[in-house]
Amino acid sequence: MIGIINYGLGNIKSIQNIIRHVGGTCKILMSPEDFDGVDKLILPGVGAFDHGMTGLKEGNWIEPLDKLVLEKKVPVLGICLGMQLLCKSSEEGILPGLGWVDASVIRINFPEIPNLKIPHMGWNTIEITKPNPLFEKEVLSEQRFYFVHSYHVHCNDNQDVLATAPYGRKVTAALSRENIFGVQFHPEKSHKFGKEFFKRYIAL
Repeated sequence: MIGIINYGLGNIKSIQNIIRHVGGTCKILMSPEDFDGVDKLILPGVGAFDHGMTGLKEGNWIEPLDKLVLEKKVPVLGICLGMQLLCKSSEEGILPGLGWVDASVIRINFPEIPNLKIPHMGWNTIEITKPNPLFEKEVLSEQRFYFVHSYHVHCNDNQDVLATAPYGRKVTAALSRENIFGVQFHPEKSHKFGKEFFKRYIAL
């Protein structure tokens, strides 16, 4: 059973629909009291960093999530803003992030490419940087996902980078540390590639 955290932000229904479409079971978690029976988590997110952290704090999510993810090692997947909230901080806001990954979120701003369009929006390929259960390295050239973001994650430990995407420079497309996973793209909007991705997360 996958629990999709509803803290006021994110494509909740789209994620629920695609998980069910590929044969998974899931439920939307409206409060921390709904964690019973859940063995994997998804933290979705669309919007600003501080808004996201405020939603988690006001919903009393942070302490029980820390216990599940850091102590009980329940797998968690952050999507888009959800991945950024896994980090320690963001240039987009002033509030601290969850801090589960030693990383910071910085604005896409590469001076050597002055005409780079912000936000990074649309389909992009990814490059796998380490073996992992979520992506098939053998079909790397075919894996394309849908991105919409103006900020990107910088991991202080390169071993946490799971995949990159070319956009001016190589930006972090996915990260992982133990039971913690994050993707900057939207797998729920990525058609056959997203379906395969969710199948793999379900199978973890």
